[in-house]
Amino acid sequence: MTRTRILGGLAVTIAFRCGLFNMGVEGAIALGGLSAAWAGFWIQGLPAYIHLPLALMIGALAGAVWGAVPGYLKARFNMHEVITTIMLNYIAFNITGAAIAVGGPLKDPGPLPASPVILDTAKIPRILAGTRMHGGIFVALLCVVLVWYLLFYTRLGYAIRAVGLNPAAAEYGGIRVARSIVITMAISGSLGGLAGAVEVLGVHYRLFEAFSPGYGWDSIAVALLGML
Repeated sequence: MTRTRILGGLAVTIAFRCGLFNMGVEGAIALGGLSAAWAGFWIQGLPAYIHLPLALMIGALAGAVWGAVPGYLKARFNMHEVITTIMLNYIAFNITGAAIAVGGPLKDPGPLPASPVILDTAKIPRILAGTRMHGGIFVALLCVVLVWYLLFYTRLGYAIRAVGLNPAAAEYGGIRVARSIVITMAISGSLGGLAGAVEVLGVHYRLFEAFSPGYGWDSIAVALLGML
């Protein structure tokens, strides 16, 4: 889906700008979808204008926490992010699968290995009835503008780009390189988690084990073709 790949491409791009190669977008998508699905059916009694943004934020937060882990490992122990993010992907896949397996905490009582259907208040509205086009595209386009502004018009964005160009020079100039790495990976993960949330809340309306057929890997190509 275009909106999912846009958000995933942004996740890869912001990591690249900091000199990092985030291969864990697919895992962030999985956990973002899981968290958003949970928020979509478990949190009740809220109006749509609160429930839907809250579910999206929970999905993004799950991705941010997941992305911060390899960021910390890189900053603290200099563990290569390609290795750690790939390894964490498999952990994320297993967490998602276990959550909706027989006896899992998010398993729907029915025969399908899936979560319960989310409430209507957590569903992203469709743009055209009878199609899969939904309002998530506006979330993705808003994130494009926000990431562009962050990278080129904020102090944090300057730090991210400086670390990506030359970490030693950035540190000599007073930029906290380790802090920038962790924050960048957290932001990257949050965009991946948001991508998963948008996919679940706007298309499937429940969590399946393989709801993402590889959008995280497609995102690498999107980021590179978009010239970062």
